[in-house]
Amino acid sequence: MTDMLLQNQIDDFRTRAAVLAHPHELIVDALRAVQAQHGWVPDEGVALVAELLGVLLVEVEEIATFYDKIFRRPVGKRVIHLCDSICCWANGSETLATYLQQTLGIGFGETTADGLYTLLPTCCLGACGEAPAMMIGLTTYGQLTAEKIDAILRQERDISSEPKQHRHQDTKTPEEP
Repeated sequence: MTDMLLQNQIDDFRTRAAVLAHPHELIVDALRAVQAQHGWVPDEGVALVAELLGVLLVEVEEIATFYDKIFRRPVGKRVIHLCDSICCWANGSETLATYLQQTLGIGFGETTADGLYTLLPTCCLGACGEAPAMMIGLTTYGQLTAEKIDAILRQERDISSEPKQHRHQDTKTPEEP
């Protein structure tokens, strides 16, 4: 179970939890750390977080299944969250959803055959002024068009092919084609 986190992370979470009146506030951070290390949060990761923080397993599971950015099953290296809120919908996100599905050859909730992309709908990315929008990793891309999506996918594919130590978590939106 300890392969879910590095030993220094385990020690850090134990230390932080020990001084908090409510160690529950660390659940999301610990789940994200497991996900960053493992790619997703398996049952063993949920159990580890509960044990490290001294909270009930069900409490960790409730949080892990509530947030759509915590993945409870394997996902691609790059997860695409396409916003389907009212602002994005009114600005063409349905058309872009169809375009992404056709371009990637997958539906929502699926992963490309090469394991690179998983496509997920998400309710509001907080980028209503930039609608339609999507998020990959920690980067939000707005005012999307098919051409911008193509450029973003190329950029993300290039980032994913870089050696891990040279990857940047946050990237910039490609210039207009």
